[in-house]
Amino acid sequence: MNLLAKFLKVLNSEASPWQIAIAITLGMVIGLTPLLRLHNIIILFVVLFLRINLASFLASIVFFSGIAWLFDPLMASVGENVLTASSWQDSWTTLFNSSLGQLSQFNHTLTMGGFLVSLLLAPIVLILSRFIVLQYRQRIMTWVNKLKIMQAFKASKLYQLYLNIGG
Repeated sequence: MNLLAKFLKVLNSEASPWQIAIAITLGMVIGLTPLLRLHNIIILFVVLFLRINLASFLASIVFFSGIAWLFDPLMASVGENVLTASSWQDSWTTLFNSSLGQLSQFNHTLTMGGFLVSLLLAPIVLILSRFIVLQYRQRIMTWVNKLKIMQAFKASKLYQLYLNIGG
């Protein structure tokens, strides 16, 4: 609940829609691939270094991890097709004989498939999430703020608690 409250606070804040969209997209990459992988550690360092919104990032990881659970067989199939393509065998052999290739664990079908699917979806998720944030702020947030129940909620102590949540 705390993560959801922080995410809603970010949506209602003055944070840039691009900043939120980038956080969602990077969270998608981590969510669609197995967690303990080299590329996920690199993404985590990028998120922390660039101060990308953590609430959006973490909510995105949780959301896309649930989606990944449903589509794991499909992503493993994509990874298997890519890893067994005869035209790429020399490239894969060279990569996996290197230390970096072994650390990347791209020789696992689910890691390769999830990573490729997330790279293909990244531009779509980036643009779509920015669009959704903008639409939320222009339409839904404005409409909700006009409701009498919301005006009563804003006068309550619970709303003050919501405002005090860091995020």
